[in-house]
Amino acid sequence: MPDQLIFAMEVTLNGLMAGVLYALVALGFVLIYKASGIFNYAQGVMALFAALTLVGIMEGQVPFSHLINAIFGTDLHHFNWSVPALGAILLTMAVMVFLAWAVNKIIFRHLVNQEPIILFMATIGLAYFMEGFGDMMWGSDIKKLDVGLPQGLNSMIDETTYGLLGYGFFIDNLDLVATVIAILLVSVLVMFSQYTKQGRAMRAVADDHQAALSVGVSLNFIWVMVWSLAGFVALVAGIMWGTKSGVQFSLSLIALKALPVLMLGGFTSIPGAIVGGLIIGVGEKLFEFLMGPIVGGATENWFAYVLALIFLVFRPQGLFGEKIIERV
Repeated sequence: MPDQLIFAMEVTLNGLMAGVLYALVALGFVLIYKASGIFNYAQGVMALFAALTLVGIMEGQVPFSHLINAIFGTDLHHFNWSVPALGAILLTMAVMVFLAWAVNKIIFRHLVNQEPIILFMATIGLAYFMEGFGDMMWGSDIKKLDVGLPQGLNSMIDETTYGLLGYGFFIDNLDLVATVIAILLVSVLVMFSQYTKQGRAMRAVADDHQAALSVGVSLNFIWVMVWSLAGFVALVAGIMWGTKSGVQFSLSLIALKALPVLMLGGFTSIPGAIVGGLIIGVGEKLFEFLMGPIVGGATENWFAYVLALIFLVFRPQGLFGEKIIERV
């Protein structure tokens, strides 16, 4: 088998793994958009905030220590304990649920039936507030996140591909774990959306806030539930990305890579988020492998957006999105 074909197969597999990580972020966007019609610009910052909170709890860091030390002249940084990974994840999830309740209570309950652009601008403000709040609460230094997930070369895949092809594929164990988790998340969320009373109520709220209220659907409950689910997805994405590249404020920028994923998969489709992520992941890796040497490299920075632009021209609702037809 030609070497170039073997290398392309390895690149494709790594692209699939990267696409799963993109899709995990895109899932949070889809959940909130399906339930409220809001494009949540703050989803990437939610992943960052969840990862920062998880590391802070695990390490026993004193929240707002820099602010406390500056005001009172103290030298507090850490408590004299640490929290196991599982306990820290549960506590972080509780924080994200409280955040969902606070966001609904303080912001979105006052914006029922407002124009979509107003809701979108509210999420932009929320994103910058959460980024600054996370900085004050946990500090801005790069943090290492280790919750016990396997990392590094998967020796079984390496040995198997070497035996078959004479070349061992480098596949990260963390990417394999992310793939399994993403499959489980998508399966659960699809069943929840399609087959539960709360899932049907979620779609009703997205269609018309006032109509949903008139038939007894609790708008507050639905929005808190959906933002909590989005917070959980953000926590999972934050764990995966934070473990892979460290918890740093550039983590919030992964939301930008989720935008092409949504444009391909559709803003209203949970399976579409996964398919869109896989297409973007594989597409950008293969394009860099095949065309990077010709055009000068660094094509991964822009390939996804060009592909999304093409989809917007020919199929603006995405592969799995619902086609909207308005009659006048």
